[in-house]
Amino acid sequence: MVVSFLLLLIAGLFLGIGGAWLITLGGSWYYLLAGIAFLVTAFLVLRRHRLARPLYAVIIIVTLAWAVWEVGFDWWPLGTRGGLIVLLGIWLLTPWAVREETPWRPGRAALALAVVLSILVAGAALIRDPHDRNGRLNDQRVAGATADSPVPPGEWHHYGRTLKAQRYSPLDQITPQNVGQLEQVWTYRTGDMKRPTDVTETTYQVTPLKVDDLLYLCTPHNLAIAIDATTGQERWRFDPKVGMEQNRQHQTCRGVSYYADPALTGQSCGARIYLPTSDARLIALDARTGSICPGFGEGGTVNLWTNMPNQKAGFYYSTSPPVVAQGLIIVGGAVNDNYAVEAPSGVIRAYDIDSGVLVWNWDSGNPDRTEPLGPGETYTPNSPNSWSIMSADQDLGLLYVPLGNRTPDQLGMGRSAAVERFSSSITALDLRTGQVRWVFQGVHHDLWDMDVPSQPSLLDLDTPDGVVPALVQPTKQGEVFVLDRRTGQPILPVKEVPAPTGTIPEDFSAPTQPVSSLSFNPPALRESDMWGVSLFDQLACRIKFRSLRYEGRYTPPSLQGTLVYPGNFGVFNWGSVAVDPVRQVMFGMPTYLAFTSQLIPSDEIGPGQVVNTGEAGLNLNVGGPYGVIMQPFMSPLGLPCQAPPWGYVAGVDLRSGEIVWMHKNGTIRDAAPVPLPIRIGVPGLGGPIITAGGVVFLSASIDNYIRAYDLTTGEQLWRHRLPAGGQATPLTYSVGDRQFVVQVAGGHGSIGTTTGDHVIAFALPRR
Repeated sequence: MVVSFLLLLIAGLFLGIGGAWLITLGGSWYYLLAGIAFLVTAFLVLRRHRLARPLYAVIIIVTLAWAVWEVGFDWWPLGTRGGLIVLLGIWLLTPWAVREETPWRPGRAALALAVVLSILVAGAALIRDPHDRNGRLNDQRVAGATADSPVPPGEWHHYGRTLKAQRYSPLDQITPQNVGQLEQVWTYRTGDMKRPTDVTETTYQVTPLKVDDLLYLCTPHNLAIAIDATTGQERWRFDPKVGMEQNRQHQTCRGVSYYADPALTGQSCGARIYLPTSDARLIALDARTGSICPGFGEGGTVNLWTNMPNQKAGFYYSTSPPVVAQGLIIVGGAVNDNYAVEAPSGVIRAYDIDSGVLVWNWDSGNPDRTEPLGPGETYTPNSPNSWSIMSADQDLGLLYVPLGNRTPDQLGMGRSAAVERFSSSITALDLRTGQVRWVFQGVHHDLWDMDVPSQPSLLDLDTPDGVVPALVQPTKQGEVFVLDRRTGQPILPVKEVPAPTGTIPEDFSAPTQPVSSLSFNPPALRESDMWGVSLFDQLACRIKFRSLRYEGRYTPPSLQGTLVYPGNFGVFNWGSVAVDPVRQVMFGMPTYLAFTSQLIPSDEIGPGQVVNTGEAGLNLNVGGPYGVIMQPFMSPLGLPCQAPPWGYVAGVDLRSGEIVWMHKNGTIRDAAPVPLPIRIGVPGLGGPIITAGGVVFLSASIDNYIRAYDLTTGEQLWRHRLPAGGQATPLTYSVGDRQFVVQVAGGHGSIGTTTGDHVIAFALPRR
């Protein structure tokens, strides 16, 4: 009895006090009323009163009705609203909970009926899935569609396999019928593990290249390695000795680049691997031996700090593989977000592929001057940068650059006309000269870190007006823009819609923002969307939700604190999407996580505060009037405050722009205290690949699995447990008559997946 009293008393006090606070913020009255009912029940239990159980039965029934009214028959938000209440009801049914003299009264029967009814409703909700969308993508070749490519069918020469970045392979040995037979055939360990002195975001994000009989990859600390594509045996490795630098926001390498000079076939450095490093170098290596190619740049290296303003170690580096096209190697770079106002430039530079001589440079802060700068000149400080992966159409002679924002991301005052034009855009440059050919902006006057994060994918799309060279661009905010890649004009309609206003006095917001007819933008969050494993942490999230400023997507940053949804983690991020140019369909992994941002006046930031430890947390914006705190919108228990699902896989018909199917993806096995493989739909970082066999491969999610899906329906066909997080896009290739799938599993520091150094190959059994 005493235990029952204390449980009810504590719950009542928490719900009552928290509920009163929530009401002052304009929130639900349920929690206050429930808190009062709990307190009354507690004192009735203490007095062994016969009304204790019937009153608690009323609490259960009212809670059930309220929960169904708020969320319908959706198991996860429904079950967590009533779970602890029902468990406490079961406890109150026991003889010792109240210690009445009469063993069974009508009140006890009423409580039992309330418990049973709740369990029945929960069971009904458990067998339906309101978040699942079923459908079938076109499974036939579209007339005239082609996957022609200069890359041999069994190889993977660029980050997205080809310069068109489709992440599509013409291999078809693995099919939906036999993919379940895949087995692990070899594992390679790089030996490059996360170190105690590493920055938080030390991550394996690499997609290896496959050329001839070798795989080429890089590691977080920029080791370049070649391994045998058949056996996984190491052939060579090169260590650029980048050293440690705590100012780096990211310690990663998404890939290397490959080039073979037809005039030097069989000679030393006739085929080369180009390695970008986190200390801002670009190094050329002999593809067969791993030795430095001395004819490139200065002793095999191009120094990316050349002509760079605001040179400070760790503030600029390249994390993504350069583009190799038309005799050029073209490299962008990452500039630390929100560390300082005086930052390096986001310049894009094209070097002669053989000599390393600078051919042109395009600086989005000074876009018309593309000829190389002279000694003593510098690029525009803090211009928008391209930290992600570019793609190219050599026939059209165009380079497609996904651009980010200038830092500070949340402070828009003082931006030049050029910055306003190019921030958060896809910009097409002339491959030969670097001159701008067209610009399409995904976010106007970006105040939310909504960089264009993904490599654009190119295909020739069948439209009512005939076949059009198309570009597919997924974005952080959930729009998928499908553009004519010759002109940047939308193929699928794009309209401007009103956006929230009300910035800090020094700034302004764009009155409208572009929305594509192909959009994964989720509905705006409501208080009823707040979630927790119990009423208590859910109440804390509701209070937090009501305390933040939020008028929907693009609510401006504020001193009060702003809810950013979709968050800057992105609906889509650097993993991009995969497109099938033959069936004209797309596979993506939309993720939904809310973030918060709060501007902090610089003079209120004390000297003892922890700052600049990564993109999350407090960043100083040194030289600016405000710092910013950015972090995921989480409950006191460290779970997302919004209700799941948080991650899906989705299939799109690119000709119509229709999202045909969408299914929850991933389990909480590696994120929960108890390792239960419950498919709730979890976030992920990484990308998919499509094969001509109709199978999609994807790891990425925060549980340690690689999965295979049926492209037509999205059905999960196979999964394999990985020893570490698979936050990298896989690749597929063939050796002889055998198709392989390779996944790098090394984990991701920011999302906390298991760290490792594994490269794992799968294939069908030999017959």
